[in-house]
Amino acid sequence: MPGPFTLGQIASRLGGRLVGDAATLIRQVGSLEHAAGGQISFFNSRKYLAQLSGTHAAAVILAPEDEKLTGLPRIVVAQPYAYFARVSQLFNPLTQQAPGVHPQASIAPGVKLGERVSIGAGCVVGEGCSIGDDSCLYPRVVLYPGCSIGKRVILHSGVVIGADGFGIAPEEDGRGAVGWVKIPQIGSVRIGDEVEIGANSTIDRGAIDDTVIEDGVKMDNQVQVGHNCRIGAHTAIAGCAGIAGSTHIGKHCIIGGAAMIQGHIRIADHVTVSGGTTITRSIEQAGTYTSIFPFEEHKSWTRTAVLLRNLDDLFERIKKLERKGPAE
Repeated sequence: MPGPFTLGQIASRLGGRLVGDAATLIRQVGSLEHAAGGQISFFNSRKYLAQLSGTHAAAVILAPEDEKLTGLPRIVVAQPYAYFARVSQLFNPLTQQAPGVHPQASIAPGVKLGERVSIGAGCVVGEGCSIGDDSCLYPRVVLYPGCSIGKRVILHSGVVIGADGFGIAPEEDGRGAVGWVKIPQIGSVRIGDEVEIGANSTIDRGAIDDTVIEDGVKMDNQVQVGHNCRIGAHTAIAGCAGIAGSTHIGKHCIIGGAAMIQGHIRIADHVTVSGGTTITRSIEQAGTYTSIFPFEEHKSWTRTAVLLRNLDDLFERIKKLERKGPAE
């Protein structure tokens, strides 16, 4: 493990304004609640004041407006959480597999591999794929033929890139019964640089045009991206989100866990979708959007559900009363 570093050395490397003893020795990062001597933590919300007051951390990272809340040695920065992440990287360098192709991986003819690419055991890379420099495929990643992966991309175990999108056309037989005709998915998947995709996530190939994941996108585990989607640069998508086909999501968006996004819509740049929210139409303005109904005690929820089911009838009754006018 690298280190230890003095607080002064950390500030010299990463910037920030140091307050207190620059010789304070830091050996590792820790949480406010559980940090011990020699550890540095961060504070970025007043709801954690009690933890800040009681912390045993040797130093803390916080914002200018909070710097007088503690007498501990501290580094004052505009973005404490992001700075903490950089400090954590000092002590805990990001590790990847060693470069090279594992003997149990299957690499098809015509694959283009950049320099220092790492491909783990059980990976399957289809014909005509390309993988950029310094990218890492953990065990059991599957790239279907013709997909392209940029530089410094991380694909965690179980990721599937380029499987067929859900393209089926209804067809009635002579008796009116509906069957389904598969639409060949002839597009591909193009993934930009510095993208990270979590375990068991899937990105479908395009039906005709390509599915595109732009630079810097970060996806959590078990995310589904349908065919012909485009995910804008530096967007972050939390676990179990589902994005239906032909949806275009802008740059610098945040999609909360278990959010469901309907297909064939567009979402503007700098949009945040709260966890569990269902988006059924395009969003044209930046902002935060939420549709989840808060949980409550079961009996209360049952009464609320009854009221919701009767809203349409109540609305019609009110309209009739309004048409009649005031009672004489």
